[in-house]
Amino acid sequence: MAGESGWYYAQDGKAVGPMSLDALIAKLRVVGNEDTLVFGPATANWVEARHVAAVSEGLRGTSGPPVVPRAHSADEIDYEIFGEEMQYVEITLDPGEMVIAEPGAMMYMTAGIKMETLFGDPGSKGGFWSKVVTAGKRALTGESLFITSFTNGARQREHVGFAASYPGKILPLHLDQMGGELICQKDSFICAARGIQINIAFQKRFGVGLFGGEGFIMQRLTGDGIALVHAGGTLMRRTLSAGETLRVDTGCLVALVPSVDYDIQFVGGFKNTLFGGEGLFFATLTGPGDIWLQSLPFSRLAGRVLAAAPRTAGGGREEGSVLGGLGRLLDGDNS
Repeated sequence: MAGESGWYYAQDGKAVGPMSLDALIAKLRVVGNEDTLVFGPATANWVEARHVAAVSEGLRGTSGPPVVPRAHSADEIDYEIFGEEMQYVEITLDPGEMVIAEPGAMMYMTAGIKMETLFGDPGSKGGFWSKVVTAGKRALTGESLFITSFTNGARQREHVGFAASYPGKILPLHLDQMGGELICQKDSFICAARGIQINIAFQKRFGVGLFGGEGFIMQRLTGDGIALVHAGGTLMRRTLSAGETLRVDTGCLVALVPSVDYDIQFVGGFKNTLFGGEGLFFATLTGPGDIWLQSLPFSRLAGRVLAAAPRTAGGGREEGSVLGGLGRLLDGDNS
C-alpha cells in the first residue's frame, strides 16, 4: 500500500496531490503534522492524518512514541432522529452537558433541562466584546443576535427535542471525522454540542458574493463535536474526486467541506437567461471532498407558495385553470 497513489493533503484550503503514501508521509513530515487533513484510498472523507492508521504509523515510525488521542473539547452528546419527511431530533444529555440551538428550534424538553438565552456564541473565547463580535457576525448572516442553550441541571439523563420549520431531513455531522470544520448554508443550522463554534465564512471570490443567491456569507462550524443541520426535501450526499466539478443551483447547496472549491458560473445563452427559470448563475463545486445538497430549498418553497397565494382578498389563481390570467380575465375574475 505504501506505493499506492491517489493520496492528497490539504494546505491553505487547497488539495495537494495526487501522490503515493510514501510521498504523502514525507511531505507531512516537512509541511504538516498529524492534524493535517488527508484524503486517499483508505478514507471515505477528509480526515486528520492521526485517524488514518497507515499515515499515522508512517509519521511516527516503528520506534516513535505512540499517538495519544486528543480529548474532545465539545460535549459528547447522544442523539436520535425520528420521522421520515418531517423529522425531529431528540438529544440526550448527561448531567452538566449542554446543547446550543437556534432560537425557535426547540420542540420539547424534560423537567431537568435548564434553558437560557445567550448573547453571541457561547463557544467563543474571550469576554464581553468577543461575544459582541460573534453576535455581530451572526447578524451579518441574517440570524438572530442570540442563541439558546439547554443544560442538564439534574442528576440523571435528560432529553430535549428540536425540529426544523419546514419538511426535510436532519443531518448529523461529526466534525471530528471531518477535520474539525464544515461550511454550511446560513439557514440550515439547528443545534450542536457545547464546544462547537459558529462563525461566518466569507467566500473568496467577489462573484460568489454578488451572484451566489444565498449571499456571499455562509456559516462555518468548527470544533470536534456533533452538529445537526437541516436540508429541505430529500438530502443528497456526494463525494467529489480531485478536480471533479458539479454545477448546482445555489439554493440547493447545504454544506461542504473546506477542501471543496466554491465558485460561480454564468448560465449562458439568451433563452436560458430569460426563460430558464434557474437564475443567471450556477454554483460550481470542485473536489476533492464531500458536499450535501437539498432537493427543496426554502426559498424555492416560499416562492411557489407566494406565486399560488391570492393576489387580493377577493380572488386567487385557480390551480386547474389552463388559461391562467387570461382565463380570469375572460370569466370576469380578474379583480
